[in-house]
Amino acid sequence: MPLENTKQSAAEALRQTRTFGKVRCHNPSCMGRIQPEPGARLVKCPTCGMEYRLYWVSPTLPRIRGPVWDVNREIAEKTFAEKQAVTKPTAGKMKGK
Repeated sequence: MPLENTKQSAAEALRQTRTFGKVRCHNPSCMGRIQPEPGARLVKCPTCGMEYRLYWVSPTLPRIRGPVWDVNREIAEKTFAEKQAVTKPTAGKMKGK
C-alpha cells in the first residue's frame, strides 16, 4: 500500500483535524463531541444526557470546568436503579442438587 505524497508537514496535517469550539463529553461510555453556543455557561451532551459547566478560554475556545452534580447524580441513580432491578430477581434463587 503506497503512501500518498500530500506534501504537508505533520503539524499541517494535524491542524486540519482540530475542532475548535467543541468539547468532548467526559462520560467514558460516551465521549461524544458537543458544540456549545458561544458564551454558554452550561452544555448538555445530546447522546448521554450528562451536563457540564463551561469556561471560555477565548470567545471561540470552550473548556469543561466540571459536571453539573445535580443532573449527573440523577442520571447515575436512575442507571443504578435499572441495573439493580435487572439483577434482583436472580439474586433470590438458590442453586442446589
